[in-house]
Amino acid sequence: MLMRDSETMPISVDIAPPQTTTDTEYVVATNIELERPYRVIIENDDVTPMDFVVLVLLTIFELSYERAEEVMYQAHLKGRAYVVTLPFEEAQQRVYAAQSLARNSGYPLSFYLEPDA
Repeated sequence: MLMRDSETMPISVDIAPPQTTTDTEYVVATNIELERPYRVIIENDDVTPMDFVVLVLLTIFELSYERAEEVMYQAHLKGRAYVVTLPFEEAQQRVYAAQSLARNSGYPLSFYLEPDA
């Protein structure tokens, strides 16, 4: 059915403009927090091979072979173990490097940081 121009009716459509919401919270570390020493803690998992854990501790955290084995066994037996104490930025970079290496190799090896008392 055709309508003439005089018969067409304007259509009113309410379209809400797009809204952008952000739930991002930015935390800015102070210079004091960046200089504070942080403890790197390794968490045990049931997937990552022990020799891979030792390799990461040797190469990324520069532990001696004996210390790397000790840390690996302590994490294995107790669920977590202290690795090393470093300034915040360095600790964060090494944890990122270690976890990236693990993920790229298909392992869920993980570390976390806690402030040194």
